[in-house]
This record gives sequence, structure tokens and C-alpha cells, in this order.
Amino acid sequence: MRLLLCALAVVGMMVAMGGCCFPQGPVVSGLMIDQKGPVSMGEFSVKSLKEGRSKAAGVILVAWGDASIGTAMKDAGITRIHHVDCEVLNVLGIYARYETIVYGD
Repeated sequence: MRLLLCALAVVGMMVAMGGCCFPQGPVVSGLMIDQKGPVSMGEFSVKSLKEGRSKAAGVILVAWGDASIGTAMKDAGITRIHHVDCEVLNVLGIYARYETIVYGD
């Protein structure tokens, strides 16, 4: 019984402290997330000729990367944004990836 309580306490702490393992997205699921969605809209007059990407990932309680819009812009040499999308992958809160995709000129 004591071992079961300790195991539940550890799992509870992991869930409470693992906010980075549950990336934001349009739909939330406890088992698995694999989705694409909008983030923001830029200028309508800008053509979306280029695509830049930036990514952050995490495993259990460790996360790394830079999924910022600025990094995605630098990746493709974008100076003006048409729109920004994201791709989210999360498997049981064990592995998570958030990717920012910037379209512009």
C-alpha cells in the first residue's frame, strides 16, 4: 500500500511539474496530440513565398529548443510575415514537440 501511494505521488508530481510536456494547441488530449493549427495573421499585402521553421522539444521533464517566430523568420530570411502556423506533437506527455512555421517574404 505504501509503495502504491509513493508511486501515485511521483506520478502526480510529474504531471504537476510537466507543463512543458503539454504544448498548447487548438485541441487537448491526454493520450496523444498530432495537429496543425493557426497562430496569427500578418499583412495581407505580403506574399507567402518563403517558409521558415523553428522547433522546441521535450522528453518527460527536460525541454530544449527555440520555437520562436523570430528564429523561424531567420531560418528562411523572412522580413515581412504573411501568417504563422504551428505543428504540435505530444505522446503521453513523455515526448512533445512544438514547431512554429512562418510564411512571408
